[in-house]
Amino acid sequence: MNPLIVIPARLASLRLPGKPLAEIHGVPMIVHVWRRAVESGIGPVVVACADAPIAAVIEAAGGRAVLTDPDHPSGSDRVWEAVLRVDPGAGHDVVVNVQGDLPTLEAAAIRRSLEPLHLAPEADIATLVCAIAPSSEDCGPSVVKAVVAWRPEGGIGRCLYFSRVAIPGGPGPLFHHIGLYAYRRAALERFVALPPSPLEQREKLEQLRALEAGLRIDAALVETEPLGVDTPADLDEARRRLATRS
Repeated sequence: MNPLIVIPARLASLRLPGKPLAEIHGVPMIVHVWRRAVESGIGPVVVACADAPIAAVIEAAGGRAVLTDPDHPSGSDRVWEAVLRVDPGAGHDVVVNVQGDLPTLEAAAIRRSLEPLHLAPEADIATLVCAIAPSSEDCGPSVVKAVVAWRPEGGIGRCLYFSRVAIPGGPGPLFHHIGLYAYRRAALERFVALPPSPLEQREKLEQLRALEAGLRIDAALVETEPLGVDTPADLDEARRRLATRS
């Protein structure tokens, strides 16, 4: 495999306007994410941004940014435009979509996202999940749950469904879906051409579009959940967690 990492980012955010540029210990959040992606060492990193100020801070940090159509309906569409721009010859057969609001994401987790594609040639998309602690009360609709048919070993399995409700029922662990995707290039091209699906619209989960279309998503289990920054309180928590990082 020859992966390309693409980080979609835009300034328009209802709950935390301008969040890619929010400073965490003097460094814009998007630069923290870009550094983790570079540290993963799996391939080139491009930031697909809707706004010139994001491109400016990435380029100042030594990275590569591509300005994309600001009117894209989703981050996946923004990623695909960037892929076509930087790799028109299709030299990269895997595209890793790393969300720009995960400043605490570990480089090892990005590397881990490729393992399902290595293991299962029939898998179209790979993603990450982590176990929800049994004592956790954080099972509300903001936490997306993944139902996974696990292989006997290795912490890798096939995703059967994603939901905002606490599923599956009965005794046993629940798994929190982490919004990072490693697409085979052909799968990403097919995905962005699909219209929104009924289950996607009902659950407000884009990955259900892929499942409804028959694309296979496999997941790799990781131990640490990266913090997604959506609110000022999340930003404060990110600053606390990253206090020891430069």
